[in-house]
Amino acid sequence: MSWKSRGAESASKSAVSRKWTILFCIGCFCAGMFFSDRMWSVPEIKGLARTERHEEETLQLVSGCDPTIKDVEHEQKDVYGEVSKTHHAIHTLDKKISNLEMELAAARAAQESILNGSPIVENLKIPETRKKRKYLMVVGINTAFSSRKRRDSVRATWMPQGDKRKKLEEEKGIVIRFVIGHSATSGGILDRAVEAEDKKHGDILRLDHVEGYLELSAKTKIFFATAVASWDADFYVKVDDDVHVNIGTLGATLARHRSNPRVYIGCMKSGPVLARKGVRYHEPEYWKFGEEGNKYFRHATGQLYAISKDLATYISINQHVLHKYANEDVSLGSWFIGLDVEQIDDRRLCCGTPPDCEWKAQAGNVCVASFDWSCSGICKSSERIKEVHRRCGEGENALWNAVF
Repeated sequence: MSWKSRGAESASKSAVSRKWTILFCIGCFCAGMFFSDRMWSVPEIKGLARTERHEEETLQLVSGCDPTIKDVEHEQKDVYGEVSKTHHAIHTLDKKISNLEMELAAARAAQESILNGSPIVENLKIPETRKKRKYLMVVGINTAFSSRKRRDSVRATWMPQGDKRKKLEEEKGIVIRFVIGHSATSGGILDRAVEAEDKKHGDILRLDHVEGYLELSAKTKIFFATAVASWDADFYVKVDDDVHVNIGTLGATLARHRSNPRVYIGCMKSGPVLARKGVRYHEPEYWKFGEEGNKYFRHATGQLYAISKDLATYISINQHVLHKYANEDVSLGSWFIGLDVEQIDDRRLCCGTPPDCEWKAQAGNVCVASFDWSCSGICKSSERIKEVHRRCGEGENALWNAVF
C-alpha cells in the first residue's frame, strides 16, 4: 500500500473520530445538565417541606392547638390540683389539731375545777351540747359586784335580752355574757346577789376567780380558758361594761379575719412604762422594760379586744406559766410575744363618744366600740350610755340583717 492511500485512510478515520467526540461531548453535557438539575431540585423540595412544617408549627403554637402544649397544660393543671388538695389537707389537719387542743384545754379546766372544789364545775359541764355547733364569737363583758347599774344600762342598750339573745346565739352565732368571779367570802351576800341577778336574766358567766382590780390579768386568763372550754367559737372578745358596742359591726369586722388562725385585734398602742409608785397604771416590774422612760411593747388597749380560737386555746393550755403584769392589756400582749400572731390595729374599736362616733356613723363608717379615753370608758356610763346608743348605735335591723 502506498503512503498516499495510508494518509487518506487515516484522514477519514480522524474525521469520524472527531464527529463521535463532538457527539460524545454533547451527550455528556446533556447528561451533566440532567443530573445537576436533579441534584439541585431535591434540596429545594426538602427545604420547602421544612419551611412549610415550621410554618405549621408556628400556627399551632399561636392557635394553641399543639397537642404537646395541651399535654403540658394538662400536667400543670394536675400539679395545681395536687397543690390545692395538699393545702386543703393541711388546713383540715390544722383544724383537727386545734379541736384536740381545745378539748384538752376543756378537760384540764374541768379537772382543775373538780380538784379545787370550785363552784364553776357546773358551768363547765353545761356546754356539752354547745361544742357540737360553731359560733362566730363569744363576747365577755368584764364586770364587778359594784357594777349592777352598768350591767342594767348595757342590757337596756346594745345587749339583746330574753328571746332575742337566744335568737342571736342560734341565728348569728354570737354569745354575750357578763363575766364575774366570786367574792373573797364565797357564798356571801355579794355572790347571792349575782346569783339572783343571773337567775332573772340568764346572762352571767361565773368564773373560778376572786374579784379584785389588781387581779384583772388573772381574771382575763380564766375567762378565755373558761370560754374556750364552754363554746367552740372563731373569736373570743373581752369588753368592759362601760363601753358601747355595735354587735353587728363587731361581728362583720371579725368575720373578715376568719381565715387567719392566730389573730389579735384591737386598738394597738405602746404607752409609757410608769415606774413611779402611786400613779394610775403603775408598773411594779418596770425594770423589765429597760431604762426608765421606755415604752411597752405593742398591745391592744384594754377596753375591747378580740383573739382567735387558737390563741384562746393557747392561753387555756399555758395559763399556769403565763406571767401576769399589773395591767391586763399589757399581760395579754406579753403572752403573744414570740408567737406567730397577726396583730390587727382597727381604730373603729376605740372611737370617742359623741360627736366623734356620731360623725363617723353619718359618714357611713359605723364604730365598733365607743368610750371616753379620759375615763378609760364612757364617763358616768350608766347615765350616758343610752345617749351614746341613740346617737352612735348601728340600729337593730343592722344586727339582724347582717350576714357573717
